[in-house]
Amino acid sequence: MLKQFFIICSGSDTDILEACSKGEQNKYAGIGATVFFTAVMAFIAASYALYTVFDNLFIAIGFGVVWGLLIFNLDRYIVSTIKKTGHLTDELLQASPRIILAVIIAIVISKPLELKIFEKEINQVLLEQKNELTLANKNQIAEQFTPNIEGLNNDITTLQQQIDTKEAEVNQLYDTYIAEAEGTAGSKLLGKGPVYKEKRDKHDALLAELQLLKAENKAKITATETQIATLKSDYENQIETTQPIINNFDGLMARVNALGKLPWLPSFFIFLLFLAIETSPIFAKLLSSKSAYDFKLEDQETAIKTNVLQNKNQREALLKTDYAINDRIYNDIEKEDELYTYKRKKTRELMQLQADAFFKHQKDAF
Repeated sequence: MLKQFFIICSGSDTDILEACSKGEQNKYAGIGATVFFTAVMAFIAASYALYTVFDNLFIAIGFGVVWGLLIFNLDRYIVSTIKKTGHLTDELLQASPRIILAVIIAIVISKPLELKIFEKEINQVLLEQKNELTLANKNQIAEQFTPNIEGLNNDITTLQQQIDTKEAEVNQLYDTYIAEAEGTAGSKLLGKGPVYKEKRDKHDALLAELQLLKAENKAKITATETQIATLKSDYENQIETTQPIINNFDGLMARVNALGKLPWLPSFFIFLLFLAIETSPIFAKLLSSKSAYDFKLEDQETAIKTNVLQNKNQREALLKTDYAINDRIYNDIEKEDELYTYKRKKTRELMQLQADAFFKHQKDAF
């Protein structure tokens, strides 16, 4: 039963093969087995590729079955349409479009399986790419927030410098009026005289300005720090929002690109393997000599072709004969006086009827 199934997979005529030797049947069973297992590999490859896209096992298997059946039908058609003519050049020309199609199918089948075979290496490449994308993403987002944050920090620095400058002036005035009181500077008079009082008043006025400036600038600094905290929070939120997109950067196209960054030789040999599997039924038929099955198939096709041509020629001869007979009959009738007299009589009656009808029509019009 398995042998019969593989023979059906080969696309050969089972009725003709039944009349052939066991060796001939085994040859076509082997070709059919290659076609079948190629379709199985296509099913596995398509299922894995679509699973990476949809992340759903049932959808992947469903599409995989459809793709496997499509490849099976194509391969079966390719093998069944190659006819042995006994001339290798003619057979190669006949098979060249099918070989090109087989190469395309081999590429489509091998690529998803390469993705699975080199999955660990691809994951490493994707991890490096994700890290690079993460850093680039943070830098791009930082470019949106850093200028504003730096500007606000500069504002805080400016406000603090104003306080420090005013505080330094107050401290300098404090040292001045203390030195005046001690008699170590200024008028050199010990005690709290008029000069001391003047300098003390100046210090107290500037101290009041310092306290007011501190209160105003501290409020501005607090508001600015709040803005900075808000910007930093927005920055972190935007990073958290965009990071899942980077984390999901492992789709089919990303994996194919990552595979392209790996050494090409292992992938090339896997492609050659599937190319050999896909084209083996074609080359098996091309390289094999013309066998009993091919002769029987050619005999059946030529018999049908001969019968069709015979029927066509007979119909053409019958039509030609019918034309000749009709020409002779009408030529003979043309010379008969009796037929001429009868037709002349009927024509006269018809013309009279037409004249009467015209006269009646004209009379009714008046």
